[in-house]
Formats: sequence, C-alpha cells, structure tokens
Amino acid sequence: MSRRNQRNAGEKPLRATERKFTFRMQKKLVVLFVFVLLAFLGLSIRLFMINRENGEVYKRQVLSQQSYDSKTLPYKRGDIIDANGSILATSEKVYNVILDVVALSEKKDYLNPTISALKSCFSIDENEVRSYITSHPNSRYKILVKQVSYEERVAFETLQDDKENGGENIQGIWFEDQYRRTYPNGALACDVIGFTLGDNMGSYGLEEYYDDVLNGMSGREYGYLNDDSNLERTVKPAVDGQTLVTTLDANVQAVAEKYLKEFSDAHLNEAREGLGANNLGAIVMEVDTGNILAMASYPNFDLNNPKDISAYYTEEQIAEMEEAGTLEDTYNALWRNFCISDTFEPGSTMKPFTVAGALDCGAITGGETYDCKGVLEVGGHKIHCHNRYGDGLLTVQQAVEQSCNVALMHIADAMGAKQFTKYQHAFNFGLKTNVDLAGEARTENLVYTADKMVPADLATNSFGQSFNATMIQMAAGFCSLVNGGYYYEPHMVSKILNADGSVAKSISPRVLKRTISSSVSDTIIQYCNGVVTNGTGKTARPAGYAIGGKTGTAQTLPRGNGEYIVSFMGYAPADNPKILVYVVVDRPNIAHQDDAKCATKIVRQIMTEILPYEGIFMTEELSEQEQKELEELSANLTITYQQKLAEMSVSGNDPVVTTEENAGDTANPDAESGATGEEGQVTQKIWETFEKDPNTGNYIDPETGHQIDPDTGDDLDGAETGQPQGESTESPAE
Repeated sequence: MSRRNQRNAGEKPLRATERKFTFRMQKKLVVLFVFVLLAFLGLSIRLFMINRENGEVYKRQVLSQQSYDSKTLPYKRGDIIDANGSILATSEKVYNVILDVVALSEKKDYLNPTISALKSCFSIDENEVRSYITSHPNSRYKILVKQVSYEERVAFETLQDDKENGGENIQGIWFEDQYRRTYPNGALACDVIGFTLGDNMGSYGLEEYYDDVLNGMSGREYGYLNDDSNLERTVKPAVDGQTLVTTLDANVQAVAEKYLKEFSDAHLNEAREGLGANNLGAIVMEVDTGNILAMASYPNFDLNNPKDISAYYTEEQIAEMEEAGTLEDTYNALWRNFCISDTFEPGSTMKPFTVAGALDCGAITGGETYDCKGVLEVGGHKIHCHNRYGDGLLTVQQAVEQSCNVALMHIADAMGAKQFTKYQHAFNFGLKTNVDLAGEARTENLVYTADKMVPADLATNSFGQSFNATMIQMAAGFCSLVNGGYYYEPHMVSKILNADGSVAKSISPRVLKRTISSSVSDTIIQYCNGVVTNGTGKTARPAGYAIGGKTGTAQTLPRGNGEYIVSFMGYAPADNPKILVYVVVDRPNIAHQDDAKCATKIVRQIMTEILPYEGIFMTEELSEQEQKELEELSANLTITYQQKLAEMSVSGNDPVVTTEENAGDTANPDAESGATGEEGQVTQKIWETFEKDPNTGNYIDPETGHQIDPDTGDDLDGAETGQPQGESTESPAE
C-alpha cells in the first residue's frame, strides 16, 4: 500500500454540510442572480412602457368598473290604499338609461352597434346622441331615456347577450333603478290624493300632508377593488316608505264623482259658456267617527298627467294662457281641493247651528212662534226673507223647515252677539278642522268677533250670510248637531303600515269637544227631518228612505249679481243618523241659480246608491214610480248591489210598493206640499193661488210677472235672498 493510500485510509470521509462552496458553484449562483435581475429589469421597463403608452386607458377601465358597482339604491315610496285595500297610489320599478361615453369610446367597433340598439329599443334621436358623444368625450353619466319599463330593459339586454350578431359590441350603456308614481284609478279622488313631483316631493292632498311618512331613505351600494384587485361590495339597503290606509271607500268616492260630473255635463254651456258650475263639491262622512268616506269635486284631473287640461280648454286657450303667464294659475285652481281650500257663505245650512246654539244656551225654548211678513228691519236695514210674500206665523221647527230668515233673525237677536259668536267658535267656524290634507283654508279673519258684530251682522250671520266657511267645517260641525253633540276631528287616514305590512300607527276617531247637549241634538234631528218631509228639502229624499237635512242658498259678492252657491246637507237614517252627505254647487250654469234643488237632487242620487252599499236598510214604502225608478237605475249603478235592493225594507223583505193614490208626499219627493195646520189640513200658500207656467212648472206672480219656485216661494227672477235693502251690510268676506 502506498503512503498516499495509507494516509487516505486513515482519514474519515467529509459530511455533506462540511463540503466546500466551490468556485464553480459560486459562478452558477452569480449567473442565476444576474438572470433574475435582468428579468425584473425587463419587466419593470415593460411596465413603464405600458403605463406610459396605455396607462390612461387602463385607468379609465378601472374607474368605469367602479362607476358600475357603486350606486344609489332608490327607496319605494309608500302606497296609498282605501279602507277596503284598493290601491289608490303606488310606485312601480322603472329604469333610467345611462350613457357612459368613455366606456363607449374604448373601441371604434362599439359606437354603431350601440346606437343601433338604442334606436331600436328606445327610439332615441341618433343624431342627438352622436352629437353628445362628440361634444362630451369624457362624460361618464348621461341620462338618455327616463323611466323605461322592465320589458324595455330586457329587450335591450337581449341584444347585448346575442354574441352571434355582435352583441358584445353594445357597450357603454347601463340602467339606473328608479320608481315611478302611478295612480291606477286616474282621476279618482284626485283632490284628496294629490300627486308627486319628479324628486318624490308630494304636492297637494295626502301626498303632501304625509310626505315624510310616504318617503323612505335611499340606500347605497359601494363597489371597490381591494389590495388583491378583487371587486368588493358593501350594500346599505334602502328603507321603503310607509303605506297609508285611508278612510276613503273607492266605491263611495266613485259614486259621488259620477253624479257631480253628470250634473256638470247636463248643464254644460246652458246659461253661459262653460261647465255646469264653477265648482262642485261633495263630502260623505260617518257621523259618529269623523271618517271621511268620500271627498269629491269637479272639475277634476288625471293624477297620472295632472297638467293635462285639454278636457276643459282648447289648444288656443292654453296657448293664450301660457303667453299671458296665467297657465300656472289655471293649474293651481284645478289642483286645489274645493272641499277644504275654498271658502264661501254657507247660506241656510247655517240655520240649524243658530237654532241649536239658542236652544243650548236657553235663549229660546223651542215653543216660540214668529210672524214672517217677508222682511225685517234691523239696524236701519230692511233684510228680506227668501220668501218675499212672507211665511206667516211659524214655530221654531217650521222656521227651520221653511228656511225662514225672519224667524232666524229673531232667534239670533234673543241670543245676542256674545252667545252667537261663542257657539260659532264651538262649532269650529273661524278655526281649522285640522283634517289631514294639505291646503285647508284659514278662516279666522272671515268670521266676526262679538265686539265687532253690529245688529245687522248678527241678523245676516244667523242665516249663513256675511261670514265664510269651508265645506269641511260645515260637514264636521253638522255631524255634531246630529250625533249627540260630539265634535269629531275629520280625518282621512286610519292606519300607517310599515313596508312589511305591520301596523306602525293606528289613528282612532278623536272627539275634540262637546258642542251641544244630547237633548238639543235630538231636537235638531227632529227639525231637520221636517225639512225633508214638509219643507224645502223634499227633493233630497231617496226612494225607500227617511232622511233629514237642510238646504242652503247663499248670495255671492257683489250682492245682486244673480249668482248663488246652493247646497244641501243630508243625513240618513232619519231616526239614527249614520251617514252625512253634503253637496255644494257653486254658481250653477242655469238661468235661475238660487235653486237648492240643484244640490238636493245630487244628494238624492248619491244616497240612492251608497245607503244600500253601507248596509242601511230602507225604512219607507216604495211607490210604483219609485220602484220603476230603482229598476231603471240598477242597470247603471256604480256599485253592484241589485240583490240588496230586493232585500231593503222595514222588515228586511221585499220593498213594499204602494199605488200613486195612497203614496202621499213621502212616496214622491217631487210632490208639492203646503204647511200643515192645527187640524192636520194642508193650508195653501199665497203663491199657490197663482197660475203656473206650463213650460217650467213655476208659479207666475201676477203683479211682477216673476217666476216663483213652487216648493219654497222664492222669486226666481228678482229675489235677492237676505240682502239688506239699500246699503249692503259689510261682511268680512268683502
């Protein structure tokens, strides 16, 4: 064995960790490091070049992605429904078509296919879009079309998804969620509901009064790229508005509106060019709750298009108003709610209030009599009764039945100004009723205070002249006259519901005060029942029902202009009032405007339909004429209840039919009747001795040649009801 081998054999082998890092290995590592360094350097150079040449393009793409995924989530405005759940106002999902010019301009291939699709689906103006794209190259948000339907959106997206026909080139268009307010019944209850502007701001009616309740809160969807360039989303959901459950009954509302329109159409252009009346209003209320079942006026408008006035004006008239700057005034006049926003002198519907106050404070007992000679001098003024011939000797009840101004002036004089104004205030005249509708008129300056009321003012106020009120004031106050003296706050909404249907708030009937005693209320019911059976309101009685009420005829200003507001306040049943119907006709388009039958007949029509619908049974026998009338009417009823008509009677069986010979006055609401004497004999009125005009049915005064109303004795050609002779009495309304 050699020496070398001997040495090697004596040494132990080296471990792997003890092997040396050779030069060759170091050389390989340096080469690898240089290679990696060069790779990173090349990548950096490449990124720098990309950013320099195309960085703005990629930046726009990222921003575009952010704009698509960060957006406002609209809330749904709450619904308005009637007492039976019928939708009166709702919001439906629609979409705005948004143009992103930057995204559309990324490739030239996008422009023509996208514009073609827009033109096909939304009928856009191609030249207008191209012009906008050219003039706004950096625009990212342009609304091309507002409020398109879901079906229209799907049609466009179908074209985008059609890859075989170049759908991938339809770019730069996205859809923004919106809600559109719609009114399924068009003009129904338009004055009550109101409408919304484009920014969900309520205007008029419930939409304005409950704007904060109906409106919700917008949500937000945030889209962003995290550190790993992944899209992240954070959503804050929208909170939808609450729903209003109203006291309105859409069926009762439709009935009231139908007969107001029928009256207007029947007298269109009759005595003057224009509608059948300047304004028509009707309120239907529950006597014992203050719930408003219907509130209607005419002319009305379509809530889905409130600025469409083509039904009332020609294009030339609209153009003239626009040029004169009066078009907005015309809109506002149409949109305002006549039943709560307009004031007028109530006329003789005020007489039961005067009598009730006098009885309640003890100024009269009800056993008094008054001699009416057709005129009474008060404070140096000769103030006439509506019947210039005089009503003769009358009891308090007969004074109400025959609507005698002279008797009412005596009654008010017995009260005195202090007591009279006290009861006016108790019945809420001069105060707002606070009905939950926008636009109720303030009337504090339209009534007298005791210290400013002179004797002539007290006299004319007693029969509803020289002070102003609103329809809602009259209706709410009259309910207290016939319900035992309880003044309920009139209201339109019974519940407020959350978006999930749960009850957020219940609104119960609210008694605000006591106006008169229950015994006085019973007396007023008795008096007002006599108005329909023996007095000026006979034409208001619907077939099969005994009702009560009071007529009203009020002069407008200036006195002696021949223009009147006529009205009737009726309730049913007569012995236990449940439903009140109040109709006002503002300056009817007829030759003789001071004719309360314009209002009484509308009340009769409304009651004929709604009383059976409300489950109020007939109380009176039907004449053959009335039976025939109901049969003819049943074919055109707004509310289908023909079977109920066969069930309505005193006993709940078929209506009792009487012959014309034994029907009597109560069977025929148009029958003439006189006052009943002590022996039960009908005494003939002065005007009933005159000859009748065969064309009009009115009596003719032989001295003046004027036509005289056969029911009331009113001078239809020359009477100026209640006007002081000579100098007129100053009124707050003037």
